Amino acid sequence: MKQSLWVLVLFAAGTGFSAQAATSNWKDQGVIFLEHTLNARMQPVPVSAVRITGGLWAARRRVTVDHALPILLEFLQEHGAIDNFIKAAATKPGAHRGRPGSDAGVYMWMGAAAWAIGSPDTSAADKQKLQASMNLLIADIAAAQDASGYLDTYFAGDRAHLRFTDPLHSREDYCLAHLLQAGIAYYRATGRRNLLDIGIKFADDLVLNFGPASQPYVTGYPVLEMALVELYRTTGETKYLDFARYLLGGGGRDRLHLKDADVRATFSGRPFPSRTEFEGNVLRALNAAAGATDYFAESGDPAYKRTIDLLWTDLTTRRMTITGGVGTRGNSDTFESPYEFPTGGAFADPCASMANVLWSFRLLALTGDARFGDVLERALYNGVNAGMSLSGDLLCYRPSTAAGEEKMRNAFFESDCCPPDITSLLEALPGYFYSIGRDGLYVNLYNNSELDWHLDDGAPLKVVQTTDYPWSGEIKLAVYPAKASQFTIRLRWPSWASTADVLINGNSVSGDDFKRGEYIPLNRMWAPGDVITLNLPVQTVATRANPLAAGLYGRVAWERGPLVYAYEQIDQGSNPLPDIFLKPTATGTADFRKEMLGGITVLKVPGFVAAKPLVGDPLYEPWVAREDRGRKPINVTLIPYFAVGNREPDAIDVWAPATSAPETLPIGATEPASVRQLGERR
Repeated sequence: MKQSLWVLVLFAAGTGFSAQAATSNWKDQGVIFLEHTLNARMQPVPVSAVRITGGLWAARRRVTVDHALPILLEFLQEHGAIDNFIKAAATKPGAHRGRPGSDAGVYMWMGAAAWAIGSPDTSAADKQKLQASMNLLIADIAAAQDASGYLDTYFAGDRAHLRFTDPLHSREDYCLAHLLQAGIAYYRATGRRNLLDIGIKFADDLVLNFGPASQPYVTGYPVLEMALVELYRTTGETKYLDFARYLLGGGGRDRLHLKDADVRATFSGRPFPSRTEFEGNVLRALNAAAGATDYFAESGDPAYKRTIDLLWTDLTTRRMTITGGVGTRGNSDTFESPYEFPTGGAFADPCASMANVLWSFRLLALTGDARFGDVLERALYNGVNAGMSLSGDLLCYRPSTAAGEEKMRNAFFESDCCPPDITSLLEALPGYFYSIGRDGLYVNLYNNSELDWHLDDGAPLKVVQTTDYPWSGEIKLAVYPAKASQFTIRLRWPSWASTADVLINGNSVSGDDFKRGEYIPLNRMWAPGDVITLNLPVQTVATRANPLAAGLYGRVAWERGPLVYAYEQIDQGSNPLPDIFLKPTATGTADFRKEMLGGITVLKVPGFVAAKPLVGDPLYEPWVAREDRGRKPINVTLIPYFAVGNREPDAIDVWAPATSAPETLPIGATEPASVRQLGERR
């Protein structure tokens, strides 16, 4: 890995744009709005500028609107999260239901609904239903807000005296953050400010009463920093950027007398530039890094650049799971020690994968470095995508300690993030596909889609992308500028692809600056109807982990293109998963099955199964006895990791024992891997 992950980043003191400039162009604002950010290489296009016309992501987004959003709204009603606002407004008797932070689930649902309303993929009938729900919710939320601006239903009525008294655990900051994000999403999707203004009023109450010259404050759930920077980008009000800097600088830790253990666990209360590695709660830490990246994009503070660089290297070289999540200890959600991917009780939380996507996307937009796009793609296609069932009615994971004990996903459980956060990301996804640079267009992700937007100089541009990605690596892009004009189109060459063949109007093109793991720049006079063809070889690859990852030592995982594969007991007949060994040197076969799990490519990989169940072997035996163990050849069926758990509760695995594993452990390894590796599921 290169020493620095930054390319031609300008270090500005800030953008200094006016509130009028920020609020006059809501239709131009994407998931993150970087038009006035001098340090950004890309400007993501609005969600409304992209239509997803088919393929994997069209199917996933369709079930989100058809099933996931209605089901989640129903459960939010049943579990009292919506009624809490009515009670807080004193229009309905009864006590608050649920834990602190329950408001955030409602706000995240609203954020997802907002992006769906703003998407050209959503039908008029669905938009009408979602809009009706938004109108009712906004009215209830507005009625529950205090005159001061404070808004948290858990701390209404008899608990009002506890407001802002326990910032590390109250989740008031978490609720405010998601209120702001929902308000921004709704504003950028519709131009309506009513939800945004509610969030601004609450944010103003916080900024007025807390800070370096007022009462001390820290974030217990560092997602507020991200929301405040985006609020600054939306309104042009520098007080929100200043408060984000205060929080990232450690906030009021000294005056609050916080314990070191709390600071480690929450990844807050300590100056961000002083950090050198991740620790504590996975989701909080990754969101804090995303917020710090947003702040750096606006401030250009080099101390933040150094820390972001260190943390990215820490994540991607020592801690990230093969599915783009983060290995965590037992059933907790805290960081492991470096290279620690334990067996049997670990899970990679989809929320952590989502936080990885958010951070990677910000780094990609900031630098134009395609390596961040590689990690974004890995986390999106695998860790995030596995968080929702193929039918859209089951979401997230339970922290199971053994395969097959219970369903991987469930209809609803009280959570701070998972169910509504997945839907929000999927509905905002069109805004991740394309970005505008100063000299042209960046193509970040591949899927059937249509872009209808404009270049940096305002010249209209349409692009029609046709592909069977990720099952195939052939991508066609038909380019339609308003008139023939000179600009650059950059295509991301994923690092998993060994080669990349590019043709324009059927003629092969190449260049010294076409490099694997980077963007391929195509600069020319583009005429309406020009067609780019990008061919990426989608090959089946056997993958091994760094030997320092002792829990994965002697094991093999399989990947094909951007997808990680797994094997379920249901596909292996009577051969128990713990008795299966795979041959990493063998050649597997790939077969697309339209009728299976919505249409997937299935892998068949040669391997062996123990002639008799290993559970009957002695607990300990001489090493030489291993050579006498009977085994028989089999073909093991693997399916994409995101598709597992969609048939029945069953044993699953990503990392399998390899038949060609070394005979000894590496120096420093503490234990061999268990025969039942569950480090890639929850």
